[in-house]
Amino acid sequence: MAPSKIRIATASPSTQSTTPETLSQIAHLSRRAASNHVDVLLLPEAYIGGYPRGTSFGCVMGSRSAEGRDEYLRYFQAAVDLGDIVGEGGAGGLEKWVRRELAGDEIQGRMQEGDKGEKVKNKRGDGTREELERIARDTGVFLVTGCIEKAGGSLYCSAVYVCPKMGMIGKRRKVMPTAIERLVWAQGSPATLRAVSTVIRGVRINLAAAICWENYMPMLRQSLYSQNINLYLAPTADGRDTWLPLMRTVAIEGRCFVVTSNMCVRKDGGKQQAKTNGGPALAQQQEQQQQTGTSAIADPLPYSRNDSHSRPKHIRRQSIFDEDGNEIVLPCCNDLGVVEVEAEAEVDDETVSTTTAKTSLSSAATPAASVPAPALAPKPDNNGKTFKSPVIDRSTGAKTEEEFVSRGGSVIVSPFGDVLAGPQWEDDEGIIWADVDFEDCIRGRLDLDTAGSYSRNDSFKLTVEGLDLSPLPYQ
Repeated sequence: MAPSKIRIATASPSTQSTTPETLSQIAHLSRRAASNHVDVLLLPEAYIGGYPRGTSFGCVMGSRSAEGRDEYLRYFQAAVDLGDIVGEGGAGGLEKWVRRELAGDEIQGRMQEGDKGEKVKNKRGDGTREELERIARDTGVFLVTGCIEKAGGSLYCSAVYVCPKMGMIGKRRKVMPTAIERLVWAQGSPATLRAVSTVIRGVRINLAAAICWENYMPMLRQSLYSQNINLYLAPTADGRDTWLPLMRTVAIEGRCFVVTSNMCVRKDGGKQQAKTNGGPALAQQQEQQQQTGTSAIADPLPYSRNDSHSRPKHIRRQSIFDEDGNEIVLPCCNDLGVVEVEAEAEVDDETVSTTTAKTSLSSAATPAASVPAPALAPKPDNNGKTFKSPVIDRSTGAKTEEEFVSRGGSVIVSPFGDVLAGPQWEDDEGIIWADVDFEDCIRGRLDLDTAGSYSRNDSFKLTVEGLDLSPLPYQ
């Protein structure tokens, strides 16, 4: 990897049964990410604490049930205490929290046998902050993860930035929970929209997070662009087919790399084989190498650019969904000008998609015969809460159907709107990544800088209460 390239990654894991188990999974993912030379790893919205999809907490207009209150109690108890305060407008302690300067951060140590009673740092909170800092420090991976945070008597949908060297350098609280989320999540302050900055192997990265449907708030997006970010993070719970076009729009609009992460949740809680960038995890690759005598390559083909604009060199799947939820796979050409299309094989009267046919790309229109028929796609069940996906064992032809509460869809997008990795569907243990050149963000601003030359800030004014919109430095 060239010195200017940074490897950014994401995954689609689901929340585990307990917070310690989820933290253990974060440690496992971080170690795997580190073994594949990942620099920055994004994990989903509400990953620690859980996204309560499908529950109403026993509430209807004008009425709350005792069972719902008990359910909320359990959800509150599962949330993490990061040692922060409520703060004005839900802002928390901001920089004082980051620097551990809140009242009570330094207290008289508890006298025990052998103690001298000197002042020691009080570990505010439940230890989750310290555990995440330890994971980042031990693996060298810059972590950004969603969590449900409790402060006072309220819950906040938060995202934390965890630097391997400096620990937690910032924290977001979602300013606008969506729909019934407002029942259990308090509104965070826009003051938490402040971007953070770090240097990784000599490369300055200015990063900020917009959580889920905050990304549909144009002025919120503009407040992030105004801070001169080059890495835009979007932990989410939205797996709709409208999400990817939004992420591509954000990438082009902000001329920044965009990484989004959404949980893949299986209805039965089942697991699948861990993957990295679509292949088996590194340890599994090495085992396969020993068994077959072949070379196991963990790294994907790197992302690079051509003379006109940035695009991924590796082949990626391109598809759209029709109104009935059918996925239509489109032809995609690789660097040799070869179109990859999906051929159809028949197994027990069910169509299975396998990449076999290749056709040279020419200036003529693609022949109709080379356009594939719609591939199998998951369909919502009758209550609309789960998705059913066909799973076919290619060796035996046996067909089963697996249900997903959420299919994931994590993805990485370039400043020019190219999909560099993903979408990661129905994969709750894999890691996807891309090697990126952050100077592409500057190259893109030749013709579009929505926070500068394209902003007409002489006519259009944006101010955010409690938020400094001064741009962060390039170097």
